[in-house]
Amino acid sequence: MTFLLTLLAAIFVLGPLIALHEWGHYIVARLCGVKVLTYSIGFGPKLFGWTSKKSGIDYRISALPLGGYVKMLDEREGEVAADEQHLAFNRQHPLKKIAIVAAGPIMNFVIAIALFWVLFMTPSEQLATKIGQVLPDTPAAMAQLPVGDKIVAIDGHEVQTWEGINYRLAGRMGETDNVSITLQSDAEGNNGTKTYQAPIKEFMQGDAQGKDALSSFGMIPWQPNIAPIVGDLTPDGAASRQGLEVGDRITAINGEEISDWISATRIIRDSPETLLSFTVLRDGKPVQLSIMPQGKKDNLGNDYGQIGAMVAQSEIVIPDAYKTTVVYGPGESLVKSFEKTEQLAVMTVSSMGKMLSGMIGLENLSGPITIAKVAKQSFDISWQMVLSTAALISLSLAVLNLLPIPVLDGGHIVYYVIELIRGKPLSEGVQMVGLNIGLLLLAGFMVLAIGNDISRLF
Repeated sequence: MTFLLTLLAAIFVLGPLIALHEWGHYIVARLCGVKVLTYSIGFGPKLFGWTSKKSGIDYRISALPLGGYVKMLDEREGEVAADEQHLAFNRQHPLKKIAIVAAGPIMNFVIAIALFWVLFMTPSEQLATKIGQVLPDTPAAMAQLPVGDKIVAIDGHEVQTWEGINYRLAGRMGETDNVSITLQSDAEGNNGTKTYQAPIKEFMQGDAQGKDALSSFGMIPWQPNIAPIVGDLTPDGAASRQGLEVGDRITAINGEEISDWISATRIIRDSPETLLSFTVLRDGKPVQLSIMPQGKKDNLGNDYGQIGAMVAQSEIVIPDAYKTTVVYGPGESLVKSFEKTEQLAVMTVSSMGKMLSGMIGLENLSGPITIAKVAKQSFDISWQMVLSTAALISLSLAVLNLLPIPVLDGGHIVYYVIELIRGKPLSEGVQMVGLNIGLLLLAGFMVLAIGNDISRLF
């Protein structure tokens, strides 16, 4: 059942993005006077579809849902009647060819901007960007960031939400440098700002691989102070097997003092298959226990630890000082959607460069299985998360398709730019060599990405 729901979520999110990408190619081709033969969502054998009586275009859904294509009349792919040669793609001016090929990725950019625009216009109550906790032995701790101060900028870029902070920090993945954190203090009426320099080294790599950017950096939003008292245990969990009891109060783990449940959870999650020394208070007396969290994998394949202990239920009240309502008007939302699209596009290209240079590992590359799981996870959270996920995937499709690799749209654009400069196209032999190289590169990336997806499952 989970597999079916994951598949349906992926189709629901990816299907429209692929269809609109191909529609971009399709509509611009028709506007440029090129005859379209086939409009297909998916590759391979035709599952179902129809042929337009007016235009003769074959609209179809095909068996392999890993993309789509628009087939146009082209003399390189077969004989074209003399009265239709002016409708052939290969006969068009290079600028028309560039417009047709670029229309698909541009459509994906437009989709991302539109979805971000809707999300920015939706009022939402969020946690204020005040630092709730600074984790020990992290860049935030080394920079001595004060708890309670409000984060207003990262590396000189204004931030208004924790999501924005997370993206700015994630953009520094793999780097060794300083991160500039600008804080605003409300203490004693002081509303001035101060910028701190936090040192990072191979950020989010090594032991921090798989952790989110905020935890790796060490500055955490406000979290409720829940007493670290065990309220329930799973019968087959590590905690019950190794002596933890309902009512025990956790006071220390591996010598680190524990004052709240979230701190205990953080250590446990970060320590899969690692023996931990627990100190608990039971009937007023300290008890020493050794517990090894069981290794688990989350929906994205990241390892985490779990001991099978639940906290006693308690009411959570967020202090007003740590709450904020984020709302933008239509105009400001549009500006912010453009800014966010630009930021994430730059971050995507930068991450690819870091993979190629070895700054970050190729294990960060994800394929269709991970995309499907993220889509399913977004449906489990909210409609806003579904739109956000769709926007991110659409943006990724746009950037990836614009890479200057033959086979992809970006590679074709390079060919037509060369044709525009030379006044004639490259020879078919040169184009075929490029096509074969592109196919090999694309196949290699797909094998690596799917291999990474499979490794996250086990």
